[in-house]
Amino acid sequence: MLLNGKVVLVTGGGRGLGGCISRVVAGQGAHVAINYANGSDAAEGTAATIRKNGGIAELYHADVRDAAAVDKMVSDVIDRFGRLDAVINNAIAGKQHGPFMEATEQDFDTAFDFGCTAVVNTIKAARPHMIKQGGGRVVNIVTEIWNMCPSNWTVYMAGKGAMVGMSRSLAGELGPDNITVNMVAPGWMVDEKVDPTSDDSLNFAKTIPLRRHGSGDEIGNACVFFLSDLASYVTGAYLPVTGGRVNQAGV
Repeated sequence: MLLNGKVVLVTGGGRGLGGCISRVVAGQGAHVAINYANGSDAAEGTAATIRKNGGIAELYHADVRDAAAVDKMVSDVIDRFGRLDAVINNAIAGKQHGPFMEATEQDFDTAFDFGCTAVVNTIKAARPHMIKQGGGRVVNIVTEIWNMCPSNWTVYMAGKGAMVGMSRSLAGELGPDNITVNMVAPGWMVDEKVDPTSDDSLNFAKTIPLRRHGSGDEIGNACVFFLSDLASYVTGAYLPVTGGRVNQAGV
């Protein structure tokens, strides 16, 4: 149990990659605070699965773009568990792919809200508690597209690019507080929204050095590493979990 007794807040932790991350960190002994804004049924299902497997999970409804809501959520987590050891910034919403000229101001606002504002909110709320505890961990879920920069992903990159830049700077700023800040960059991973047997998926897998899609659980495994004592001297790192499609740091 690499995370035995650690309290971990996962934003957007009820479904998709977030659900996988929540289940994996719970499987390593963490007490998981699952944040969600929509999809309460999925979030409850994730929490139920964790509890069925002997883990501890609580649900927290909050829009991570709202600083007051995040402050309350973190306060509620502290009230419930007595501490907060780590935050995984995973929540995302809005349009991500499409031609630049078709993107609206709202599309960019939403991307920036989740890639930057939400990260600001969670870290500002969590940092004082982590300092009192003697340290903490932040993991930001970025993207392999940061390395590849293909066309038609400008909106997505506006948000994730902000997250990468903030992560690198915050690693230096929060280091004296013994708070590490690291990044996990997923490729096209399989979760409940992806059919790995479809022609598109099978053809994509042929382009990957490992010749398969990754799973959402493998993103969770990368997060576990950064949250565990195995990564006690690692901060500012960018870890591509892409089956070899991205094979350099590239930041």
